[in-house]
Amino acid sequence: MKILKALTVVCLTLVCLTTFAQKPKWEKVNFQVSGNCDMCKTKIEKAATGVEGVKTAKWNAVSGKMKIKFNPAITNNDKIQQAIAIIGYDTEKHKATDEVYNNLHHCCKYEREQ
Repeated sequence: MKILKALTVVCLTLVCLTTFAQKPKWEKVNFQVSGNCDMCKTKIEKAATGVEGVKTAKWNAVSGKMKIKFNPAITNNDKIQQAIAIIGYDTEKHKATDEVYNNLHHCCKYEREQ
């Protein structure tokens, strides 16, 4: 009976340690994303959260500031910014192609830096 109780305690301890070890450590980053309106906001946030490992993405249309929370074991800041640029929005690290930018809705066309 004592052996059964001891094994139960050991098993529960191992399960708890394994569970705690699997919790991701979220990293937060902020960066600029060019855009104008609520349509931009929806598309930018969707592109960011579509990257595997991204937990949250919030973009402010007034300031252009993007706030991301992600699991660095799965993705990184560069991949997230690249995903946003692919849909037509310039970021600090990646510029959208002219072709994709030109296909944005007219209200979404922001002033681009050369």
